Amino acid sequence: MGKTVIKVEQLSKAYQIGQIGTGTLSRDLERFWATKIRGKADPFLKVGETNDRSSKSESNVVWSLKDINFEVNQGEAVGIIGKNGAGKSTLLKVLSQITSPSSGEIKIKGRVASLLEVGTGFHAELTGRENIYLNGAILGMTRREISSKLDEIIDFSGCERYIDTPVKRYSSGMTVRLAFAVAAHLEPEILIVDEVLAVGDAEFQKKAIGKMQAISRGEGRTILFVSHDMTAITSLTNSVFIMSQGHISQKYPTDQAIQHYLKTDLFPALSFSNRKTEGDLYVDSIQIDEQDSMQQQLVVGNALQMTFRLNRPVTQKEITALAFYVVFRNELNFPVFTISNRYDPTFNDSKGTHFQQLSCVLPQFSLTEGKYRATTWMAFKNGFCDEITDAFELDVISSDYFKTGQMPIARKHGAYLLNQNWTAQ
Repeated sequence: MGKTVIKVEQLSKAYQIGQIGTGTLSRDLERFWATKIRGKADPFLKVGETNDRSSKSESNVVWSLKDINFEVNQGEAVGIIGKNGAGKSTLLKVLSQITSPSSGEIKIKGRVASLLEVGTGFHAELTGRENIYLNGAILGMTRREISSKLDEIIDFSGCERYIDTPVKRYSSGMTVRLAFAVAAHLEPEILIVDEVLAVGDAEFQKKAIGKMQAISRGEGRTILFVSHDMTAITSLTNSVFIMSQGHISQKYPTDQAIQHYLKTDLFPALSFSNRKTEGDLYVDSIQIDEQDSMQQQLVVGNALQMTFRLNRPVTQKEITALAFYVVFRNELNFPVFTISNRYDPTFNDSKGTHFQQLSCVLPQFSLTEGKYRATTWMAFKNGFCDEITDAFELDVISSDYFKTGQMPIARKHGAYLLNQNWTAQ
């Protein structure tokens, strides 16, 4: 186990909503004396307020972080996950010394490079090249050291054509590319990355994850990575902290942390309230295998029948202008496959003059054991009309699908089960 490079003890951060002053000059001076001169906690903060943005409180004080304790060792790649408003970004800002804590202590050994928001640390009027030198100087590097990395940084960012253009003219994606390239290549001992990578395209995200893997596993540097993308968290980190309402959990192995998080935070109760509707056509009810319950068990390899009843009948002409999609996502909230009437060339041959329900049968459900949630999406006459997020859930139970006694494990081998023919010659 490497030496401890980040140690946080009893860390708290409070924000005051609304009026900033205490209300009197004497109390403002007392606060200044306690916090700025003596380095103590704010004497006018109320104790016990939780960071729950969904409920109203009588106090104007919100504890974004409350009594946080943890350690991170050298060479670790640690993920931080949690719902929006849990305190993740505030924690990274405190660790990056962008904002100061209300109380507690932080000990960090080594240079820290942070990528928290688009354009953080960049001067808008300077060119991309000038900002590379500026960031390197902030990290304590000499001009010669920065110059030795310059070509590598520019090549990685993919911004060579615009490197001598002021960054205020960059798109958000270009800014993130260059910012990440600078943060990753100027050799900080600790790299702190927030959800900002989501701004980049899929190709760059994959490239960035690969670079962070190389930094952590190959070069022995430490990474703190905040993301809502469980696939990225899984591929990069070895351990994870879960944040909720300003508090932080113990450090879990990545797989264990994600499973715990998904069960408690990510999947809300199934409800048609999770919908967006525009126009006069929408899904009125759903049946899975002729049952109205939105949570169904299904044995791997069995047929799956889905029926979606519309709120009103549509004519033969209207049905040809309707596009209905069902997107299935796994426990990591990653899409695994999509079905649609637009993928069936025989759909428009349906007999009748009026239709009020759409039915689909998957003759053999060929995904590994686990929980899958489905989101429905419908367009009508080339315009969006209805979407139900997490419309129903399938609890898929393992079976001897291949008739060999062997079944793949989803998290190791993928979700799909493919029929195959092997021969030996």
